[in-house]
Amino acid sequence: MMPVMDGLTATKEIRRWEKEVGSGKTTIIALTASVLEEDIQHCFAAGMDAYLPKPYKSNQLFELFNELKLA
Repeated sequence: MMPVMDGLTATKEIRRWEKEVGSGKTTIIALTASVLEEDIQHCFAAGMDAYLPKPYKSNQLFELFNELKLA
């Protein structure tokens, strides 16, 4: 868990701020040890763009970057 707020709350706040100021969308990727379908759905419902379970290999992350057009 992050010290000030968890990833779901942080994502919701970032998305709220983006709407408030008319900012472009920041890409947010969930990197989590949870593989429960309910938790994955919460990530997307909060506004995350992708999900990658831990542990992951660097090539999986780079493949995700390519899918999201970040590389």
